[in-house]
Amino acid sequence: MPDKAHDLGDKPLLAVLKGERRDPPPMWLMRQAGRYLPEYRELRATKGGFLELAYDPEAAAEITLQPLRRFAFDGAILFSDILVVPHAMGMDLTFVAGEGPRLAPRLAEAGLDDLRPAMERLEPIYETVRLVKAELRPETTFLGFAGSPWTVATYMIAGQGSREQAEARQLGYADPGKMDAILDSVAHITVDYLSRQIEAGVDAIQLFDSWAGSLSPAQFERFVIARTAWIVGELKARHPDTPIIGFPKGAGGKLRAYAAETGVDAVGLDETVDPAWAARELPAGLPVQGNLDPLALIAGGEQLEREVRRILDALGNRPHIFNLGHGIQQTTPIEHVEQLVGLVKG
Repeated sequence: MPDKAHDLGDKPLLAVLKGERRDPPPMWLMRQAGRYLPEYRELRATKGGFLELAYDPEAAAEITLQPLRRFAFDGAILFSDILVVPHAMGMDLTFVAGEGPRLAPRLAEAGLDDLRPAMERLEPIYETVRLVKAELRPETTFLGFAGSPWTVATYMIAGQGSREQAEARQLGYADPGKMDAILDSVAHITVDYLSRQIEAGVDAIQLFDSWAGSLSPAQFERFVIARTAWIVGELKARHPDTPIIGFPKGAGGKLRAYAAETGVDAVGLDETVDPAWAARELPAGLPVQGNLDPLALIAGGEQLEREVRRILDALGNRPHIFNLGHGIQQTTPIEHVEQLVGLVKG
């Protein structure tokens, strides 16, 4: 009779998401396809801006595959951006060099009725998935992703990113009906978007809630947990065998409720979470992902070795995917990533 790993196609990362514990743990890095790689910078220089890359299936597939040619990662993460969803909803999206994304019209002033949906904008992304899937080694788990409704809504409401998310949080208090309408609209489109990624070939998906940490407990329950639970339920109805990783950055102690109430198959830990606390407080057997500080990776050397060992020791008794606590930074030395892979795999 075939063993469980064989049934999963011998994909270590997917096996962990299904509840197995592997030693050494599988690994991938958030933003592993991107600016710290010279081959990415070279391709971007020939293609133009970020959106041009994201909507060019051949270029986006090449970028997705680039880190796998350098490092023994167990997962590939689709090269795209969480803001393609509001772009498809009809917002204008631009990326300003040195300043980040801009969305218009700002929903702090406009309404959803002012938008003209253009779902065809997402079609190149599904083609990217198909191209990558055809090139991946059988043992590599292919991860799709989307932003969670709260985080995506913060950009839609303010028209850009902000550290405090004050406009979105204020709208949640001042006009909860409008906030609910925005979150529900994003959630519905996100389910269809992720479902199409799964149909095109991804093995698992991750929901990024990068700004979850700015919310009060009541708003976290309503804006993060409730919407994530709805998305998970809808996706599980369509694709019951596809694991979902939830990553509510900055959730802290609210991770317990998130893990218990959303139905996600695994929880991503940011770098502020004590892995020993996570091992003790999160549901037994729940796979966890994380949580090396990206700045420790930049430092390298003995500091990196100590941090890696601390995480591995704390999470070694449960299903664990080694990752960063957030995205890899542009100034990360290639040799430090090589050192990290050696520490985890060795």
